[in-house]
This record gives sequence, structure tokens and C-alpha cells, in this order.
Amino acid sequence: MAEIFKGIRRHIHLIGIGGIGVSGIARLLLRQGIKVSGSDLKENSLTEELRRLGVKIFIGHNPTNILGAQLVIYSSAIREDNPEIVEAKRQGIPLMRRAEALAELMKEKTIIAVTGSHGKTTTASLISYLLLEAGFLPTLAVGGILRNIDTNAWWGDGKYFVAEADESDGSFLCYRPNYSVITNIDYEHLDYYKDFQNELEAFRKFISNTKRDGCVFGCADDKNLTDMLTNCRKRYVLFGFDSASHIYPRNVQLDALNSQFDCFYGNRFLARFNLSLAGLHNISNALSVVALGLELGIDIEVIKKTLINYRGTHRRMEVKLEDTRYMVIDDYAHHPTEIKATLSAIRNLKSKRIIAIFQPHRYSRTRLLLDEFSRSFQLADCVVITDIYSANETPIEGVSSKGIYERLKQEFPDKPIDFLSKENIVEYILKIIKPNDLVITLGAGDITKICDGLVERLKGKDKV
Repeated sequence: MAEIFKGIRRHIHLIGIGGIGVSGIARLLLRQGIKVSGSDLKENSLTEELRRLGVKIFIGHNPTNILGAQLVIYSSAIREDNPEIVEAKRQGIPLMRRAEALAELMKEKTIIAVTGSHGKTTTASLISYLLLEAGFLPTLAVGGILRNIDTNAWWGDGKYFVAEADESDGSFLCYRPNYSVITNIDYEHLDYYKDFQNELEAFRKFISNTKRDGCVFGCADDKNLTDMLTNCRKRYVLFGFDSASHIYPRNVQLDALNSQFDCFYGNRFLARFNLSLAGLHNISNALSVVALGLELGIDIEVIKKTLINYRGTHRRMEVKLEDTRYMVIDDYAHHPTEIKATLSAIRNLKSKRIIAIFQPHRYSRTRLLLDEFSRSFQLADCVVITDIYSANETPIEGVSSKGIYERLKQEFPDKPIDFLSKENIVEYILKIIKPNDLVITLGAGDITKICDGLVERLKGKDKV
């Protein structure tokens, strides 16, 4: 354990503890015997679980919440004028960003860091599960609840630390990985980076932060990433469908909620893999995991077993209801690229109709990617747009989810497209749903609550 935490055995306070990243830090600290408290604006399943584990949870931010704390860790979503931040500064209590805390926790481990605009949670979770199946006893901190072990963070006695490295605010540059996995680079988080060149430069720095004796695994289907790797001095492995890939699939078969492919490394056939995930994008993610597993000396049979038994993470194409009448899926997709990939994957389910319910995430993303959003729902038969989830972002004048709705109406004039408040969505779906329909909720905000409410109503709906 890092020196900074060894002397803090009494009390660490975490601001934004209901977020997936900070809640993971809380779990890791608890495993070290440290007293943990935390605050957030709302109760959720993560805060409820942490409370059961012994964490003192405060709902709302108040200067008195940090009483007795020796260190305060905060989410990147927390602003400098937060009353607990202000009070910590007044008292001279050390402050640390979540990513900095995670970097300190992993210092004495062999670090596997996973980043990229899309797919990093799935990839990091799959790597974590592989190392668990291989008996490596890894420590892990990922951006989703890994359903095989029902947690997003775990402290293991082995030497490896698997971390999801968040590029959204540049905090992934805090890490010095032994092994870096980069899934892709897309036009994302430009509210922070200002322009795409700055984003590319941040990824270059992340690659350069990989330790000299380590290895970078990058997607060959991403030209920007491929150019970076072929011009860097680090050892690298390219994965993907592109002919430049070191590891690639052939004879791909996409089924309902899974896939199969023959895997080749160079010209050598490795094995035919059954992957318990749908979509070409998830085959790409899985290829990076296979490549890393081989790098770490994991037996191919263990890798095969991992891919077929992996149960996914919460909110990543998570099936919430499947019966003889309907299917309901919840997914975290909040970027146009992710939405298109998810809708493409579920098209293999051969449902009568796909009804997509989308909650845009952040005003800045909605403004920057308005045109891209308007083209991302081609594979949906019906679309419902609801209000923007702000994620604590200040509203931008003239920016609303109605802009996406209006663009979609122009792009797909013959497609049923509606704009509804969250409170009216469930009743609307109950009126229009037909047997063999698939409903999918999309977004990184609280749209998952609408999904859960719909599932409960559908379970009680008379059979038709």
C-alpha cells in the first residue's frame, strides 16, 4: 500500500461517493482497514451498499461532513466551490483527486490500465475476470459492476492491478502502467479538451507513460491510434479487424446475445472463441483481452473459459426482462458511436421492433455532437428522446434534447419519434408496445430507473 495511506488509519472522506469511480476507491480503502465516510447529492444502490459495509454516508454536501477526516478524496465532477472542499482547505486537510488516489493505491502493483473513448469498462472488466479465473488474485477498479463478482472494486493479494483509466478529464495521465490497453479514440470530451488535437496529444502522453519494459495494446481499426503506436518507441500489439492487426478474427458469427470467431495471432490459428457478448465492437474488445492474456502467459483454455463465462457489467447491454412477450435491455451508451454499435448488436435478436429510449448526457456533449446524434438511430424502429441529464453541468443557453428530437424528425420523417419527460415514458411505452418488441434504454444518467420501472409494469401486464 502506498505510503500516503499507511499513515492514515483513522478516517478518509470521499466526496461524490455515489459515483462508480469514487465508490470503488471506498471499497479498496475499506479492505485496508481504513475508516471511510462519504457524501453525495442523492442516495443510490452504490451508497446503500457502502452503508451496509460500514461507511458513514451523508446525503447532501455540508462542511460538517468532513469532521475528523485526515484526507479528502473527491470526484472530478466535484467543483472547487463545494462546501466540503472549501472547508478542507480552510482546515488544511489534504485534498486528492480520485485518479490521484487510485494512482497511489496501485504504486506497488504491476499496473494494467485500460482507456479509450468507448468500450473501456467492458474491456477492463473482462481483463479483471480473466486474471481472477487464472488465479492471479488481482486488485481491480473498474467503471461498472462486474456481474461475475458483483462489485466494481476488489483488493487482491496478487501483483496485478487492473484499472479503468478515465480520459474524460485528462486524469488518466496520473498513471504509469506496465500494460496499457487503448480501445479507440473518438471525438469525445471536447468540452474539456477544446479540440481533437488536444485529445490526441493526451493519448500520446498516456502511451509515453507506459513503462519501458511494458507493452501497449491498441486497436488497429483506429487510424489515429495506429499512427501513434507505429511512431512511438514502446513495444505494442495491434488488435482488430484491420489487416495491420497482430491479432485478428476470422469466420465471425454474430448470434443473439453472443458471438463466435476464429482467432489468429499473425498467421497462427489460436482457437475458436465463444464470447458471451454481442456485436463486432465487443469482439474487438475481446481481442485485446486475448492478446494481454497471452502476454501474461495465461493458458489459452483459461482464456476460452473466461470469454464464454463472462456475465458482463451492469448497464452494458444488460437484459432486464426477457419472456415470451417482450425483451427490455438497459445500456450505458451515451455517445453516437456507442449508440450505433449497441443498436447494431441487438439487431441480431430479430425482434419485431426496436424501441429506443435515449437520455442525452451533458449539455456540452449534446451541443458538440448534435449532428452525429441525429444520425445514430437509424437501426431503431421507434425513438423516444427525453430531457438531458446534466451530470452537475451548468445548462447551456439554447441547448436542449429537443434539438436532437427535431434533427431526428428531419433525418427520419417516416419513423415514430417522440419527445417525452421521464415521468411519462413508462405509460407511453405500455400503450405502444406489442408482442416481440424490444425496448432499450440508452444513456449514462438515471434513465436506468425508467427501465426498472418499465420492467416492473411489464411483469404485471396481462399477457397478450
